[in-house]
Amino acid sequence: MTTDLGRPRAAGPLVPAARTSEEPAPAHWRGDTAWVWVMAVGLFALYTTVSVRNHVRLHTTGFDLGIFEQAVRSWAHGELPHSEIKGADFPVLGDHFSPILAVLAPIYRVFPSAITLLVAQAALLAVAVVPLACWAQRALGRTTALIVGLGYGLSWGIAQAIGFDFHEIAFAVPLVSFSACALGQGRAGAAVAWAAPLLLVKEDLGLTVAVVGVLVWFAGQRRLGLVTAVAGLAGTALEMLVLLPHFNPNHKFSYWHSLNDGQTNKHSPGHLVARVTIGLISPEPKAILIVLLLAPTAFLALRSPLLTLAVPTLGWRLVSDHWTYWSGHFHYNAVLMPILFAAFIDALRRAGPSRRREALAVSALVTVLFVPSNVLWSPFQPSTWHHDARIGDYRAMLARVPDNVTVATSNRLAPHLTNRDVVEIFGWADARPNPAWIVVDTADPVGWPFDTMDQQNDLLKAAAQAGYQKVDQRGDFLVLYRPPPDAREFPPPPADQKK
Repeated sequence: MTTDLGRPRAAGPLVPAARTSEEPAPAHWRGDTAWVWVMAVGLFALYTTVSVRNHVRLHTTGFDLGIFEQAVRSWAHGELPHSEIKGADFPVLGDHFSPILAVLAPIYRVFPSAITLLVAQAALLAVAVVPLACWAQRALGRTTALIVGLGYGLSWGIAQAIGFDFHEIAFAVPLVSFSACALGQGRAGAAVAWAAPLLLVKEDLGLTVAVVGVLVWFAGQRRLGLVTAVAGLAGTALEMLVLLPHFNPNHKFSYWHSLNDGQTNKHSPGHLVARVTIGLISPEPKAILIVLLLAPTAFLALRSPLLTLAVPTLGWRLVSDHWTYWSGHFHYNAVLMPILFAAFIDALRRAGPSRRREALAVSALVTVLFVPSNVLWSPFQPSTWHHDARIGDYRAMLARVPDNVTVATSNRLAPHLTNRDVVEIFGWADARPNPAWIVVDTADPVGWPFDTMDQQNDLLKAAAQAGYQKVDQRGDFLVLYRPPPDAREFPPPPADQKK
């Protein structure tokens, strides 16, 4: 009996009956994998460059980078995570159950900056290439490993995550990668060990842990598989039904509305199954998402049982009516990328030589075609490094704001202040009233929380009527301050001028 998913003992619902056509790669193909770590370092450097440059150019936002920095900052100071951007003293563990963020606290304590989170995310996403490329090389040779490694590392799902702030899902990507690759190589214990921490990353990932358990069960490790599946389901249930409502100010899981389509039986099992099924073919963007996900694997990933690891994450997204969940944008597809490429490796092992060569050629072509259209190409564009006077302007204006004060600011300015001040979003309905300082970008309110520039201008006029006075203005950036009744000076001196 073997636990290798690539060499099944017998046919089953998740394991095809046909035997694999895999042949051991020649010895000279399966050599040293040190180059894989070089590739990982290269991807890390690319991701870091893109992320940090985006941040410097005001392409990051309070929603979500600022929120996560406020959470990590709380952990770093020995407090349960909270975020003023989400609302006054909003407990982050009541929004998504992500205690794994505490891992970043010691690093953040030494380097208190939003850039710390961006660099950590770059490292997490980059290291996920290691198990994929190493497995591909051991099984099928260095050429396959290179195509798989670059296919994952430059994939559009990873690029979108790098281009959109920081998210807790960054921790899930390497965990899923190591777990899926361990499954594919028949190392059930390692697969479970890598999957277990997913319960600390986000509440829905317990379902992925459960699928790992199911695959381990089908591979022959019945007791381990059953325990893992039950633990994953129980973990998600505990987090969504008990822990999140406990911490949430409204004492409920905030995202049930994501399944709302106006029907009273919207949470019934039959209804949800129907929604997922319909989601595969309608509306059109959902079908496009499926095509975009499978294209980098030449659709060969469909032949691997490892692809079932994608079902929980993809399923709840297809059920949702929110376009953000089933679009190709944002960070939602990052956790699917290592699953797709692990399934690709497994399927390549099953394919004949001719089909294998065709699939690898298509995969390489898709990678080459997609990269110039995503954010990972930005370091090679002159406009990315063009001098922008706005950078100097916003830095000068933020320097006028002292440390440890309350600030209402524009969405894109928020993550530049969250390391030193109590920050909220200017115009956000749930913000704490009457902050001491207001710092806004009068040219780019990011379309949120305002629909028009006039809405922001009206709110600035209301602030002036409420006693806020202009401290400074440079370019598009405006700084306002409302002194307390007993203030002896206006405005307070900049932080770098204090003794």
